[in-house]
Amino acid sequence: MSTAVTQHVDEVKSTPWSGGRSPFNVEYGKMMMWFFLLSDAFTFSSLLISYGALRFSAPTWPAPSLVFQSFPGLIESGAPLVFVGLMTFILIMSSVTMVLAVEAGHRNSKKEVVTWMLFTILGGLMFLSCQALEWNHLHGEGFWWGHIPTAEKMQEFFKTGVPYAQQAMTSHQFANLFFTITGFHGFHVFSGVVINTIITINVLLGTYQKRGSYLMIEKVGLYWHFVDLVWVFVFTFFYLV
Repeated sequence: MSTAVTQHVDEVKSTPWSGGRSPFNVEYGKMMMWFFLLSDAFTFSSLLISYGALRFSAPTWPAPSLVFQSFPGLIESGAPLVFVGLMTFILIMSSVTMVLAVEAGHRNSKKEVVTWMLFTILGGLMFLSCQALEWNHLHGEGFWWGHIPTAEKMQEFFKTGVPYAQQAMTSHQFANLFFTITGFHGFHVFSGVVINTIITINVLLGTYQKRGSYLMIEKVGLYWHFVDLVWVFVFTFFYLV
């Protein structure tokens, strides 16, 4: 009788409702990646909180719909948030291809892992290219670290009736924070592209196939998804609010 009960309990524990794997039974490298991402989240949070504190305590602020209304190389004005919408779409799609690469790694499909990793790298490069175009356009408008457009040009980015002194102060804050935060995020995307390229080369060399596991793809995937998630907050703070 006792043996039958024990067998029944063991059977119950092995069902899909038994809780799955223990959250503490995590591979060392993956856990360290989570620790790194947590610390990086604190850094981005500090930057975005600083931006929010200055933004909402300021009497006025450059209007996003007026600052970001161009599509570099095609439309000079009248297309608010179209270009950054394209940038966001590209980065999100690169996150999708990374998911597919991780899934292919779980099936030990070397060819599919390489294909999806290459698409992910391409998405990262396209995003960085778009960011470079946007930076170049804003620099042409007169925005840069410690530098703002002329008084006449600056009128285009504010609602009417705002004193020049307030425009100058908040424009400096906007420019410094924009290039610092988007630049810091861009550095993360660039780092991700470099890391993904190295990992893809290792896949081609058969490194992970010899190990019998593509766990490394999952680790870099965590980093890439984190970078994409951070962009959602940067997009919200700078372009929508």
